[in-house]
Amino acid sequence: MKFIKIIFEDMIGTIIFNNDTKRNSLNFEMLEEILKALEEFKKNKARVVIIRSSKGAKVWSAGLSIDELPEPGIDPLTYNHPLEKVLRALQRFPAPVIAMTEGSVWGGACDLAFVCDILIGSLNTSFAITPAKIGVPYNSSGILHFLNILGLNVAKEMFFTAKPVSAQRAENLGMLNHLVPVEEIEEFTYKLAKDITHNSPLSISVMKEQLNILGSSDPINPSTFERVQELRNHAYESADYLEGKNAFLEKRKPVFKGK
Repeated sequence: MKFIKIIFEDMIGTIIFNNDTKRNSLNFEMLEEILKALEEFKKNKARVVIIRSSKGAKVWSAGLSIDELPEPGIDPLTYNHPLEKVLRALQRFPAPVIAMTEGSVWGGACDLAFVCDILIGSLNTSFAITPAKIGVPYNSSGILHFLNILGLNVAKEMFFTAKPVSAQRAENLGMLNHLVPVEEIEEFTYKLAKDITHNSPLSISVMKEQLNILGSSDPINPSTFERVQELRNHAYESADYLEGKNAFLEKRKPVFKGK
């Protein structure tokens, strides 16, 4: 594979981001490779999957590749978008998925990390949700992923400011299951994964699905859903969306006009 490395050993599957020159940005090809890796691990009956960056990486992932965002008027995060497919595959994977977040986590990569079942970080870990920096409207399922971990007020702050949350604060807020020294994160994560492999895979698979269903069981009525979609349309059809995308590619500060 071109953008990831995969290892399967002792019933533990590992996906290693391998696109450091692009800060492990999630391009379509990389996301398709992650889907294929998960399918392979599923066939091999992996009892745990670990998603990580290369050892010593400063950026776990910079998020969705901005080069592949569509032009205004087209929904940037449809149901069948490759990132959405990966998020659903992680949630539906029959074994626990651990995000070993060495380095900073940006934008859509936060979504990817947050749908994992367990998050491990070190002091160089941080999380920033950045759609407001480029005028991108986030989809409802993605916002729910954040709400399930962060709570409403913290999610609002992260979305509105687009500023990173430090590892220490992430641990205090419950975003991280464990905060460990960077030199120990690999040993700690694989020890935790090994402990999980000793337990009943069927029991864990059933409980994971139960927890996911119950954790997202709040109903939403049709009129509310339609209003949410109308709000998203307003954002991705805007001049601000185009300005944000162009400013990023041109390496300048965007000038948003709220139109």
